[in-house]
Amino acid sequence: MSDKDPGKIEPTPIAKSLPRLALRFSAIGAFAYGAFLGFEWVTTQIMKLEDDAQAGAMVGLLVFLLMGYAVLIAIPFMPGVEIGIALLLIQGASVAPFVYLATLSGMFFAFAIGQYVPLSWLHALFRDMRIMRACQWLDQIQSSSRQERLANLTRRLPTWIAKIAVDYRYVTLGLLINLPGSIAIGGGGGIMMIAGFSRLFQTKWVILMLVVAVLPVPLAVWILGTEILR
Repeated sequence: MSDKDPGKIEPTPIAKSLPRLALRFSAIGAFAYGAFLGFEWVTTQIMKLEDDAQAGAMVGLLVFLLMGYAVLIAIPFMPGVEIGIALLLIQGASVAPFVYLATLSGMFFAFAIGQYVPLSWLHALFRDMRIMRACQWLDQIQSSSRQERLANLTRRLPTWIAKIAVDYRYVTLGLLINLPGSIAIGGGGGIMMIAGFSRLFQTKWVILMLVVAVLPVPLAVWILGTEILR
């Protein structure tokens, strides 16, 4: 294949990619550290809610914690669900609807980031990292429709896997974000972000899926109380 073949993707020269990668990974590291500090602060404040439970929790702090929980659960590999469980255990059934709304918001926020992040930015990042297969995947996303990509997946996968990955992809996505130990594959936020990156999911059906998928635990606590979590 000629070096000038338009179908061939060349990696970014190292002299250009290294400074950019250093800046990007520094920013990612700073963000990860900030997320960790945010997680520590939120969990500490939740413990304060437990101390003040007899006198009644401060409404302003509780709202702020729910907002923080929604942001943290959207971050890949962040155990944000533990914050939601802690809030349910400490505040009881009364807070369950608000934990549900915060979970729903955080999960959709993660999906929206993946869905609307410019693919050109990701393409440049993967070129700098010399992950050329990811660049090819992004090129395929940009050059084909959703239906064409789904049809291609169906042809390439065994029939039973295609049913799960294509025909029932919304159900599969809902099951994945509820899977115990899903933190190992990015947690709910990471899974939803990758789903957005793939451009295989329609926003309206993702919202419907999330409305159902994140409901069981808050609904159970709201109806049966916190005993089911102990």
